[in-house]
Amino acid sequence: MKKIGIHEPVFIGNEKKYLLECIRSNWVSNKGKFLNLFEKKIKNLTKSKYVIPVLNGTIGLHISMIVCGVKENDEVIVPSISFISPINAIKYVGADPIFMDVDANCNIDQDKCIDFIKNETFFKNKKTFNKKTKKRIRALVIIHCFGNAANFSKLLPLCKRRNIKIIEDAAESLGTYYKDGKLKLKHTGTLGNTGVISFNGNKIVTSGNGGAILTQNSSLYKKCKYLINQAKDDSVKFKHNSIGFNYSLSNLSAALGTAQLEKIYFFLKKKKKIHEYYKFLFKNNKNFKLIKGPMYSKNNYWLNLLKIENKKLQKKFEKKFYNSKIQLRPVWFPNHLQKPYLNAQKYKISNANIIFKSLVCLPSSVNLEKKNLKQIANYIIKSG
Repeated sequence: MKKIGIHEPVFIGNEKKYLLECIRSNWVSNKGKFLNLFEKKIKNLTKSKYVIPVLNGTIGLHISMIVCGVKENDEVIVPSISFISPINAIKYVGADPIFMDVDANCNIDQDKCIDFIKNETFFKNKKTFNKKTKKRIRALVIIHCFGNAANFSKLLPLCKRRNIKIIEDAAESLGTYYKDGKLKLKHTGTLGNTGVISFNGNKIVTSGNGGAILTQNSSLYKKCKYLINQAKDDSVKFKHNSIGFNYSLSNLSAALGTAQLEKIYFFLKKKKKIHEYYKFLFKNNKNFKLIKGPMYSKNNYWLNLLKIENKKLQKKFEKKFYNSKIQLRPVWFPNHLQKPYLNAQKYKISNANIIFKSLVCLPSSVNLEKKNLKQIANYIIKSG
């Protein structure tokens, strides 16, 4: 049996055509036709006012920290369950994370976060400070984990009143938007001061590597553009008044990403079908339960999550994460337990520890057919 990966890229459109066109044009670096097309397509999909393509999602988070004013000795609130990128980005600027618990969908626990801000911080001179450390809390990172939109509608006005910037990590949630309430039809990544998308090879749409920063603020847009292009103040005489970065996406990567974005609605439709078939395959199973995701949003189902109900089975499945023909993966290891962050502040974390042990990520590539999904489900059910 051919190995089934957790999430593989699918190339069924104009990828080769656009890459060849880009190569023949000789515009393969950080300028060219496809960068403009790529940016426009992201805008059309997300309805973001401004888009800045960058080399990868981690870079987008790093730049977001800088333009949102996060500095050395500041603190940033962040959920514990996520890929480590946003936590590392906090440290890149010399700040420290404060870890929050997560809800059933692996996103930040809004109620606990509100409780922390109201009871464990104080507001002085239009700034929010941590009662425990006396350090300024400069930002909150909202992560839309596994493509599920985070519930943070109450945090938005609170953070605005408290002068806490919001940075959205929408790396995994391209195409996800809210269905109702105050955030109706708003795409993930467009609600904070900045939002970040990833186009890594394991995402729904890929540009090989790549990412993008979204913002609705013209000043932040200009700062981002300035910093990712080596902070050039005079591009002819190469004068620089600030320290910048070589973080721009290449036209070559944008050519691949543009072709991929032409297929985004097909990909999203197929992802929904995969989720629905998994739901059917695990229906009424006592040992395994498919996580449906939040009902208030239309989620992209980047990765499907399966809950293992039995603790003995949970331990048994740890061995299946390695050397299996069917690639299964645990959810992200809780960042408050990662060695570099063991001494970081954490607040009422309980669910994150349970989720890590009980949830499994299922193969969710767009190219999977019903026969593949049956193979995966049968393999898991028989193991139980």
